[in-house]
Amino acid sequence: MENNKYQENISVEELSACELSWFKGEIVLVEEIRTFHEVFPRLLGEEILGFDTETKPTFKKGRKNKVSLIQLSTGSLACLFRINKLGLPDELIDLLSDPDVVKAGVAVHDDIRFLKGVKKFDPSGFVDLQNFVKDYGIQSSGLKKLAAIVLGFRISKRQQVTDWEAEQLSQAQQVYAATDAWVCHQIYQKLSDGHVLYK
Repeated sequence: MENNKYQENISVEELSACELSWFKGEIVLVEEIRTFHEVFPRLLGEEILGFDTETKPTFKKGRKNKVSLIQLSTGSLACLFRINKLGLPDELIDLLSDPDVVKAGVAVHDDIRFLKGVKKFDPSGFVDLQNFVKDYGIQSSGLKKLAAIVLGFRISKRQQVTDWEAEQLSQAQQVYAATDAWVCHQIYQKLSDGHVLYK
């Protein structure tokens, strides 16, 4: 394993010098069960999925809203599941519990904890990139820095604290959410070099 191929960290100046990029594949916003049944089978059979969640921000100390959105991405398709409208369908729970499918994300422990608050399940196959990258000598942990170090481009976090329970998600919100999950997919795929590893 090459441990010295990547920078340990990246400065603010180096980060801002990186070109801005985002997910340019197909985004499917899933708000109702009919759409879920149409798109979900397209994720099955994938060995690696990028994973992320979004939660409506709260500005009251000690309060945390429930997860609003689950994002799962392949290299070319990002599915945004609005679980505040959809709930957590059994098929989605089965995928999140499948040890044979890598779900790569950042700080997944927190995401899983909050999802269990929506519906109890036994998570399996999750890889936290914050731990995973340490094997490659990378000390940074945030997704923005990891994207720059591993993939060589910068991602925008401007939509992070927007209303994820709005009646309609804006195009900017959808691209942001898709990009976060897709970048996790790309980082894991590049680092694992095709070898599927489990944590």
